[in-house]
Amino acid sequence: MKQPNILWICTDQQRTDTLGCYGNKDISTPNIDGLAEKGVRMENAFCQSPVCTPSRASFLTGRYPRTTRCRQNGQNIPEDEKLVTRLLADAGYVCGLAGKLHLSACHPSAAPVTERRIDDGYVRFHWSHDPFPQWPMNEYQAWLKAKGRKYRTVPSDESAYVHYGMDAEDHQTAWCADKTIEFIKTMQDSGRPWLFSLNLFDPHHPFDPPKEAMKRYVNRLEDMPLPNYREGELAEKSYFQQYDHKGAYGNPREYPYAEMKAEDHRAIRAAYRAMVELIDEQVGRILEALEQTGQAEDTLVIFMSDHGELLGDHGMYLKGPHFYEPSVKVPLIVSMPGLVRENVRVPALAELVDLAPTLMEAAGLPVYPGMQGRSLWPLLTGRQDGEEHRKSVYCEYYNANFKQGGIGAFATMVRTETHKLVKYHRRGEGELYDLIRDPQETVNRWKDPAYRETKTELLDLLCDRMAETVDPLPERIAPW
Repeated sequence: MKQPNILWICTDQQRTDTLGCYGNKDISTPNIDGLAEKGVRMENAFCQSPVCTPSRASFLTGRYPRTTRCRQNGQNIPEDEKLVTRLLADAGYVCGLAGKLHLSACHPSAAPVTERRIDDGYVRFHWSHDPFPQWPMNEYQAWLKAKGRKYRTVPSDESAYVHYGMDAEDHQTAWCADKTIEFIKTMQDSGRPWLFSLNLFDPHHPFDPPKEAMKRYVNRLEDMPLPNYREGELAEKSYFQQYDHKGAYGNPREYPYAEMKAEDHRAIRAAYRAMVELIDEQVGRILEALEQTGQAEDTLVIFMSDHGELLGDHGMYLKGPHFYEPSVKVPLIVSMPGLVRENVRVPALAELVDLAPTLMEAAGLPVYPGMQGRSLWPLLTGRQDGEEHRKSVYCEYYNANFKQGGIGAFATMVRTETHKLVKYHRRGEGELYDLIRDPQETVNRWKDPAYRETKTELLDLLCDRMAETVDPLPERIAPW
């Protein structure tokens, strides 16, 4: 079998409900929707951490955050971790990247020039962690300067929490697309299989779409839904949620929910959607390049995000030790003509940790023994009977972002088709949601006597899932 090319598109902090193919009728995402029509749309895919670095380390290695030892933003992935891109490169793939990697500390104080890398397998590496000018080796900034442009944002007319960003053609998303198209054209007649990671920063905050993109929503801001928040619901939730209600990461200067007006919430949601629409336009350009170079039939395309965004739901913005569906459920679309099933919706539970072994199997290669995920390839190609893949999904947060109130949060989640349980370790706090009766996750059943048996069963399941994160390496090579 000829090894497929792999175009791996990963957005940053994108909710599942921001795409037409996932049921949003008020957003325009025809290119990504078209990709779903030609492939498989996973309806219940979940990240393994609601924060960037541990999530990315997990799906790039096929191992859980605790296993990779890369559990936090601001940590460096250990040198001995084996990325799927390295394994594919060793098998003859030419691997490239444009945009964000974020497997190591990525703050100007820790990485003053560029992000530290391990032996990741990327031979073409166009790095731009984010669009901001504080990075001396930010290739996006160099691209802007070559065009005679200077990065800037300006306050919007709609809300103090929204800014107008660069014009669409000068946006970092467009730069990422340009580099991807350049790579696709370079590889056209190479005779070598390739993988390209398109790692967009959008729709990550700050909410700064091009002004023209935002204009599409200006006259219909009142149609934007307000956040899913019931006044008083946080009284029965965790300390960490009450803390972040004051502002993102507990910072009262960053999206302080109680001080924000309805028009602020609506403007942020409009800006977020405008950023997603810009992503869709650039994805369209890239898919067109695949067609024009005659590589569309030979290319496996993946569209996904590393984790979600709260957008004010449950009285909070951005991310943290929070495991609500908008935070941990992500889009996952896989397409390849003639190989992956077309226009199929798969309701099975899946984890992003499953992607690395999926790519190995798609390339006809043995799955690396250190990987803990389960390949989705039989499900994607129709070789597996039925639609079940996992009976539960598991997610971790180990002091992964900012220390809320000086207290590092250590929390784990397990979710089945019907219930979700979150345990805040060392604090005696937790959450339990009946996803059938309460899909909005508004009522915490952690202390409800009627759910005592369910809680016990889920705590037992959580212990089992945590035990499964034990590193399978080194391999067992003898009976004793």
